[in-house]
Amino acid sequence: MKKILFVCLGNICRSPAAEGIMKHKVQEQGLADSFYIDSAGLHGFHEGELPDHRMRSHTLRRGYKLTSRSRPVEYGDFRKFDLIIGMDESNINNLKRMAPNLESQQKIHRMTDFCRHHPDNHVPDPYYGGASGFEHVLDLLEDACEGLLEELK
Repeated sequence: MKKILFVCLGNICRSPAAEGIMKHKVQEQGLADSFYIDSAGLHGFHEGELPDHRMRSHTLRRGYKLTSRSRPVEYGDFRKFDLIIGMDESNINNLKRMAPNLESQQKIHRMTDFCRHHPDNHVPDPYYGGASGFEHVLDLLEDACEGLLEELK
């Protein structure tokens, strides 16, 4: 079983959307039993909260339902997960600082490294933007999740 953790700053926009999209894609392909997928944030300001209502609205229009609750990254995550995927350079740098050893650091990847159709080098935080920002993030996450799934199959 492949265990994947998606990480962003607060775990209310990008990472729960990546989690929901990836779960949907593995379910569609009949691979749900082969994956454990979760998300977390680098801080716990929103711990226990559902994803941002705007992100839930945008993902629902695309057929994804986000039901996870925000939680912070824990040191045990570096042992538990095979892949830890950050959304931007700041996430990657913070995860690498948190990683207890070199083996854990090697599990850390950038989400856009799995994109096949979008040349972006990070998934921007849509929190302070408008609807087009959420849509752009979802375009990137769908592309990256498809690429990641292809790579793992």
